[in-house]
Amino acid sequence: MENKPHSRNRWLLALGVSAVAAVSFSTATAADTVAEAATFDWRANTISPVTNPIFFEDPVIRSEVRPIFVYHSIDNNFITGGGHATLYALQIRYALTDRLALIATQDGHFDIDSPGLDVDGWMDLAAGFKYALINDLEHQFILTPGLTFHIPTGDREVFQGRGGGEFNPFVSFAKGYGDLHITGNVGLRIPVTRNEQNLVAHYSLMVDYYTCRWFIPFVTANFWTNLNDGTNVPGLRSNGYDVINLGSGNVNGVTQGTVGFGFRSRVLDNVDLGFAYEIAAVRPYGLTNNRVTVDMSIRF
Repeated sequence: MENKPHSRNRWLLALGVSAVAAVSFSTATAADTVAEAATFDWRANTISPVTNPIFFEDPVIRSEVRPIFVYHSIDNNFITGGGHATLYALQIRYALTDRLALIATQDGHFDIDSPGLDVDGWMDLAAGFKYALINDLEHQFILTPGLTFHIPTGDREVFQGRGGGEFNPFVSFAKGYGDLHITGNVGLRIPVTRNEQNLVAHYSLMVDYYTCRWFIPFVTANFWTNLNDGTNVPGLRSNGYDVINLGSGNVNGVTQGTVGFGFRSRVLDNVDLGFAYEIAAVRPYGLTNNRVTVDMSIRF
């Protein structure tokens, strides 16, 4: 009978130690969960836009080299009488800081093969910068304005090298909802010489879902609204979407656009392959009836 108090005390001590251990374990687990959430960067699962590659700028600041191939099927009602056009290009982006990047968005070789026009030549060069003005990791939101300038260095045969160049101020954004991301861009193509090229507003949207690193599907839409008439191609009531600013003579107020879908695949931790298919959504279709874009984002 004398041992019962001691036995009871031992049981109480054991229960107390167990309770303290349980509380400590729960606290440590909660702290680890909070720390893991705090260290995860939602931008790691976002993707760069595949469509409208020259003007749909990624709001996330990254260093990358990006080879691009685009195949256009030209509408039969266009002045060329149908045909196709191909673009081979290489883009470079270099992050100077986690908010500021230098970007080279246009170069490459363009080839038009159609009944009414069979030409090829080099594209104008375009370069500039972008700056992540808002980078809210907690709420998964980034807002990045920027500016590029198209230098008229290309060949006139493919409607490059015309006028005094072209400014492109823009704003890009991305908002994350877990594995779902919405990315958008709004900008204005401002030619130095308005009669050689058209003043054009452009706006793009992409919705993607990170299912796994191998398959990141997206849907996308890109539109261009012409805001003046040029004199380079009199009477023409369509323009060259993102590839060519034709300086068309009868496009003031005309909007052209494409809708499409595709996917990216993260084949390596720093390499994303991209594929997209688009169809023209607003008449007059003009240069693009439908097109396929394939690219590779190699980050460093």
